[in-house]
Formats: sequence, C-alpha cells, structure tokens
Amino acid sequence: MRHRVVVLALDGVLPFELGIPQRIFGRSLGADPLNKGEELYDVVTCSVRPPGPVQTDADFQIVVEHGPEALATADTVVVPASYELGPVHEEGRLTDELAAALGLIRPGTRLVSICTGGYVLAAAGYLDGRPATTHWASADHFQRLFPRVRVDPDVLFIDDGDVLTSAGVAAGIDLCLHIVRRDHGTAVANDVARRTVVPPHREGGQAQFVRRPVPEAGIATTTGARAWALGRLEQPILLRDMARQESMSVRTFTRRFREEVGMSPGQWIAQQRVERARQLLESTDLSMDQVARDAGFGTATSLREHVQAALGVSPTAYRRTFRTAVPRR
Repeated sequence: MRHRVVVLALDGVLPFELGIPQRIFGRSLGADPLNKGEELYDVVTCSVRPPGPVQTDADFQIVVEHGPEALATADTVVVPASYELGPVHEEGRLTDELAAALGLIRPGTRLVSICTGGYVLAAAGYLDGRPATTHWASADHFQRLFPRVRVDPDVLFIDDGDVLTSAGVAAGIDLCLHIVRRDHGTAVANDVARRTVVPPHREGGQAQFVRRPVPEAGIATTTGARAWALGRLEQPILLRDMARQESMSVRTFTRRFREEVGMSPGQWIAQQRVERARQLLESTDLSMDQVARDAGFGTATSLREHVQAALGVSPTAYRRTFRTAVPRR
C-alpha cells in the first residue's frame, strides 16, 4: 500500500499551503526498476467536521470530502497554515473539536506542519521539548506562547524525526521535498522538483528573507563567489580567495555572505560538501575515501564526521538506505 498523507484543512486555511502536499507528494513517482512510474503517496484532505465546505482565507470555499476519521488512517499528517486558529493562536490551546480530531491520530504517525500550522502541533503538545520553526514574523509570538518549544527562526525547516516543521509559505515546498528525499532518495525528489519548476534544495535559511530591502542595482553580491566555490568543492577553499572573487575585503565579504545566505561561508561550504557527498553515495560505487576526496572532505574520517553531524547517520548507513543501482564507475 502507498504511504498515506492526510492534510488537515482548517477554517481560514491558506490555499497555497493547502496545495503543497498534493503537488509534491501526489506527483512523486517511483524511480527504481521495480516501481518506476508508480505513485508513491496517497494524498487526501480532511476537515475536523463531517465532509463539506471549509472557508479559506481567500474569497472562496473548498469542499472537503473526508471528515476527521481520515486522520486515523494516516501515515503522515500535514497541517497547513490557517488565519483562523482562534484560541490556538491566541491562548495556545486546542478547541474541543480540534482536540477530538487530533486524538484520532495513531501513535507513531509522522506529523508535519507548514508555516503557522506549527501552532496546532504545539498546542497539542507534540512540540514540547523539541526544536521547531515557523514563519519568521510569528517566531517571537510562537516562542512566548509555547515556551517549552525550542524555536529556531532562521531555518527553512526542521526535521526532528517523526515531527517536522517548516517556515513560512514556500518553505513548505522545501520541507515536502526533503521528506520525499528522506523517504525515496534524491532522484525522486529531484524529479518532482524539476516538474514543479522549483530548486530541489534551497541554500540558507529564513534569515535571508527577514525584513531586508532588495539591494540597489550595482551593489555587489556573493553569487559569483558561491558559483566559483561550487566548481571546486574537491579543492581547498580559503575565505580570502572567495572574497577575492567579488573584489571585497574578507570582513565585508563575510558580512555580506551571511546577510544573503543566512550562514557563514565555512558553514555553507560544509553544507555543499555534504550535499555533494550525498549525491555520490546515492549514485556511485565510489569508495568512502574517493567520496571524501571528491566532496572536498579529504579523508573518510572527516566525511563520516560531517555526514553524521548533518544527517544523523553514517555515510555507510546513508548509502545502504538510498543507494540505487547504477553502472560502476
């Protein structure tokens, strides 16, 4: 049976966020010879009430064909953002109707929120003691309302195993693609991203979107330096050499880089090298020493430390999970 994703549509739901799970999960197709072209997820939408109309935040309603009982059938539950959360947003507590609906979710079900949908998971206690994120504009309020949640306002999404939260709006796409990548590997996620005409992985976090005016024309950015670094990840990359690509001092370059990307140049390079290593682990039979050299980590020990820190598993375990059969290089 396909993995079942149930999307909970609450009154005031944002249509854009509501459509993300169907667009990403609903278009994910198998890439392995045994399931090539098969749909990998079954996506349904439900309400906290019996089937019927649900008001969106726009000037139209949607008709939902499933009631809350659909939540009991879910392998993954997704809660998109809503602008009419009432006591959930104002007091941090669930309504009786919403609490009853969430009570139908089976233990062990994966829980996902998009944007301010995280308020629902937090009010239900699912985020207590866990790291989580939400839209940067709501992060301070979210933290005050739910002090037991470890809020990170800078990231696009947080994967805490069985509970995953995303930042505002389009970050829901990033999170859903990440889940597809986690479930079925890079090839499937990249295929969905390509057909959706979005990047399979976005750099940086929310910091690059927070109340910052568009740079004036002619002001230098760090784009060229990043492209230069991506073309030589297997080689040593010095900060001064990156700054030289943009004709900036190291200090100015470092400040501008952090403003644009949301992290330091060193953190960004390490992230890109982990991504390169993931691609090699999934699509080649290269030894760990060769993967380490090609990704720029130098040694298998360094590769293992960085992959373990970033992904929570060793390179060997990651390859065993996501490896697809390809001709040997």
